[in-house]
Amino acid sequence: MRIATIALSGLLAASVTQAQYSREPLSPVGQKIQQAMHSDARTDAEKARDANRKPIQTLEFFGLQDNMRVVELVPEGGWYTKILAPVLAEKGHLYLAIGTRQLGTLLKDHPGMSKAEVLPLDGVHFAPTAVRGIFELGELSLGVTDIDLVLTFRNLHNFNTASQLHMHQAAFAALKPGGYYGVIDHTRRHNQPFTVELWRRLDPVTVIQQIQEAGFELADSSDLHYRADDELRYDTRRKSVNGNSDRFMLLFRKPMP
Repeated sequence: MRIATIALSGLLAASVTQAQYSREPLSPVGQKIQQAMHSDARTDAEKARDANRKPIQTLEFFGLQDNMRVVELVPEGGWYTKILAPVLAEKGHLYLAIGTRQLGTLLKDHPGMSKAEVLPLDGVHFAPTAVRGIFELGELSLGVTDIDLVLTFRNLHNFNTASQLHMHQAAFAALKPGGYYGVIDHTRRHNQPFTVELWRRLDPVTVIQQIQEAGFELADSSDLHYRADDELRYDTRRKSVNGNSDRFMLLFRKPMP
């Protein structure tokens, strides 16, 4: 297996400066993201998390453009879906896959959301494991190709190692050559063993190795979601960490033939 060629300290170094992230005026896609952030489809609780999740800077880092074909994996309640769908509604297309049941009437009842498409993934095995909160996902195909960008936000930790690899392989197959795969999740120390306390955290070096094993090359990383006061010792749902966890942000590319 090809190993990551950068040290952990380098991995979490900023590749884009904070000055660039906060530049004014916003880029055209940044303006569309900002407009989507004010959508009536979003609740006050969702909007309150914008300062922490930084959707404009995050999506610009991942290279989102309004004419892309994008897959969001495991959208759950749709926090990012409610931003991505309006941005892509006119010129691009948003596909949603794995864990889409919570979206319910959201896609039908709000303008700008109805064009998002849930991928059926018929026959995919999806079941809980012996560890609470972690699921098993069988091999799968997303059923789409020529995708520009696949995104998953703090969801990989909800699957066991084999299932994570299945998700990476499905993303790789769906993407066009040169397409990108963006990943965010809670940080665990390198080589720190799995414990029940740390089950929501992942070792970013291991994640890099695993995604490279699926065929990707590491394109970039950012410390946008680095949190110096997260000691990486506790469950991210604990009061001292909840909403302020350290998160790694990685961008991978499907190589050109």
